[in-house]
Amino acid sequence: QVELAESGGGLVQAGGSLRLSCAVTGRPISSGGMGWYRQAPAKQRELVAFIISSTATNYADSVKGRFTISRDNARNTVDLQMNSLKPEDTAVYYCYFRDFWGKGIQVTVSS
Repeated sequence: QVELAESGGGLVQAGGSLRLSCAVTGRPISSGGMGWYRQAPAKQRELVAFIISSTATNYADSVKGRFTISRDNARNTVDLQMNSLKPEDTAVYYCYFRDFWGKGIQVTVSS
């Protein structure tokens, strides 16, 4: 059974930073790519960042230069460092791995 557990969300002022972490159990993350998605109220879930390896990453245009995704195969975790946060980054953030999803974690950015 594969399980994903997100942590690190919360409330932050615009311009601030948060670091999300996703811990995976049940399968080594070295077996595939991992991603962070988000869903704001009344909007569709969208890709934020995806990582295959440290040199193979993909970001949504809206977060390029502000967010950084990284993975630690030894710890079986994937992190999302979010800097220069904006109110429009407010959403529930989900971790994704090989067709499995975490439950999501709230990130709220106040103006």
